[in-house]
Amino acid sequence: MTDAVLIDLCSTELNGKHNCIVALLRRAMAIVGEQCPAEDPVVYIMYCHTFGCDTTDARDVFLHTIRSLQGRRRRIELVTKSSVAATLYAVKQKLDERNSSVIKLILPLHRKAVMQVYIDCLFTKVYQVGYEILCVDSGVGDGQHLAGLSDDSNSLTCQQLDLINNDIRMHMGSLQANGEFTILKSSLIPDKIFMHGFSTRTGGISYLPNLTSLNLYSSGNRRDPKAVTAENLRRLAKAVGFNPETFHLVKAGHASDVWIMGKTEPDSYDGIVTNQRGVTLAAPGADCTPLLFSDPVKKAYGAAHSGWKGTLLGIAMATVNSMVNEFGCSVKDILAVLGPSVGPCCLTLPKEEASAFHAIDPNCVRLFESPAPYVDIRKATRILLERGGIPAENIQDDLTLCTSCNPDLFFSRIRDGLDFGTQIGFITLQN
Repeated sequence: MTDAVLIDLCSTELNGKHNCIVALLRRAMAIVGEQCPAEDPVVYIMYCHTFGCDTTDARDVFLHTIRSLQGRRRRIELVTKSSVAATLYAVKQKLDERNSSVIKLILPLHRKAVMQVYIDCLFTKVYQVGYEILCVDSGVGDGQHLAGLSDDSNSLTCQQLDLINNDIRMHMGSLQANGEFTILKSSLIPDKIFMHGFSTRTGGISYLPNLTSLNLYSSGNRRDPKAVTAENLRRLAKAVGFNPETFHLVKAGHASDVWIMGKTEPDSYDGIVTNQRGVTLAAPGADCTPLLFSDPVKKAYGAAHSGWKGTLLGIAMATVNSMVNEFGCSVKDILAVLGPSVGPCCLTLPKEEASAFHAIDPNCVRLFESPAPYVDIRKATRILLERGGIPAENIQDDLTLCTSCNPDLFFSRIRDGLDFGTQIGFITLQN
């Protein structure tokens, strides 16, 4: 069942085209009637303008046509902004308010390639977008809001893609941040050698409840698109002083693979190490632990993502061993910091998985005889690092409270469900 219909008039010029605008709208609404005869989706008419180039008479005819359509059975809303990105993002916010996900987009053929790029950047796979072509007569006057986007083929030039991406970046950059940045730092890592920190959930532009506001990871299973998380990252980078162009986030697979930067990059890996200056390594976390490693002697560093599976598989020591093997680090010199993660108060696992933590140390598990014992992944990580040769005083695991227990500060998969946000730990060797 279609939740919403979007009618794309973003490229339509009104000047001298009164009858054509009426014809376009009525044709689009006829398609809605044919495609959704037994449904009642909300219809959003998208139009971009500056009104400086539209005559008063043309504007009045356009608005009158909208009002006449609104008087019918269908729920119709006009969404009009000064750019395609702003218009489409405003529609997305309305869709999210209604929790809509099945969408039909009615548009002229030559607009399909353009809008597919916008959709890919501003939406995720949560939204099921179907396209319906609106036939446009040669006399309809179908100019372009963005110069150069009038190609009748379904392929776009590099220049056209640049125009689209610039439109998206400009709009994302214009959005107001929600709150101020709060960056957590470790007292172990020397600031003069390594820039580092752990993000919290404030200071970004994400607006969905579980993602507000500094969500730094986009996936097909969540509603925050990559355009939003890219802007959040850009703002974080500017605030703390690293280069987003040399930023590398681990491709978490909940395993123990480590990428040594400079070698072939695996499809997935939960740890990454380097000794290059100016490169920022990062690990995500939303209950899973972002781990940061640094060696002030050899000037090597790393980041790792450690959930309960990765903890059992040994991702922490796998990252340490990569630093030792690749850069000649000594385990006695490596500093390990555990970032925000779920605490033993909120993480429960089935008995079989909890037994593996109990085997590491009985103190890692509480209520072991219950069907779902409570597990302390921080304690398990510390124990495994110490057994691997990292001095106890070189490990910091008390930086934060439980992510699940602190909704004002942290995102949490356990607390928020599938549509959850992500914070990161990041580290770079200063130039």
